[in-house]
Amino acid sequence: MAEEVVIKEYTPEWLQEFEKEKAKILQTLQHNIVYIEHIGSTSVVGLPSKPILDIAVGVNHLDEADSFIEPLSKLDYEYVYKLEFPNRRFFRKGEWRKGTHHLHVYELTSDEWNNNLLFRDYLRSHPEKVLEYAKLKKHLASIYQEDRVTYTEMKAPFIQSVIELAKKR
Repeated sequence: MAEEVVIKEYTPEWLQEFEKEKAKILQTLQHNIVYIEHIGSTSVVGLPSKPILDIAVGVNHLDEADSFIEPLSKLDYEYVYKLEFPNRRFFRKGEWRKGTHHLHVYELTSDEWNNNLLFRDYLRSHPEKVLEYAKLKKHLASIYQEDRVTYTEMKAPFIQSVIELAKKR
């Protein structure tokens, strides 16, 4: 089954929704979280995005995420095992293939944690890159509108180039 790529214009409601969700997650998981961050395109003001809120939870040890499965289920997050991502734990809120929230658990020392923050922070401080990324995303979405996997793969070189720029700062 194809996964449609839908890109929406930026809305400040994404930040508001993150803040609400962050408060619920912090209350539910309490002292088990070291950090919680808004990542992905919805975390960058002005950047069009798929309307899926990406949340990163930072922990000291990835196996801590096993204890999150039950409490997060009370907030309607479902743990989704992903063999292809051994360095993170993934939870989805919303229907299968129509998730509204993606929660990623990473170790704070991991490249995945650091790269997500480097990418977000670089875009937040470089509006010209936001415009370039927005144009790329819209173009790819028009070509791969029924193929989210390929859409995502085709964005990877741009994302990696921004991470490399951010590491040089």
